[in-house]
Amino acid sequence: MIPGLAPPRHPAIRAAYRLRDALDRHGIAADVNEGAGLALVSVWYDLVVWAGPCYLWWAGGVSPVTGRFTYRYSPADDPVTAARRVADRYHELRRTRSPDAPSWIAGHPL
Repeated sequence: MIPGLAPPRHPAIRAAYRLRDALDRHGIAADVNEGAGLALVSVWYDLVVWAGPCYLWWAGGVSPVTGRFTYRYSPADDPVTAARRVADRYHELRRTRSPDAPSWIAGHPL
């Protein structure tokens, strides 16, 4: 590393910022939270995208077989497609939930 230059960002952090920028083109503001090689893109209530080798977010359902949450993913090298899919989930949540509605997972606002 060259003295005085910032170290390069972790690939997950770069992926998170690419997704944030792609979401902005959909008119969706998002925040990136980063640290220690982990990056999260906070979009809306119950919609946080983990960034890494892929983008991963909760699909809003629970598997009837396992009883576990179901997730969607998209490759991190395609933030445009990921943003479109995340935007679809965002609009689904906006149609079905008020911004001040409590989270059904925690039972209180996030």
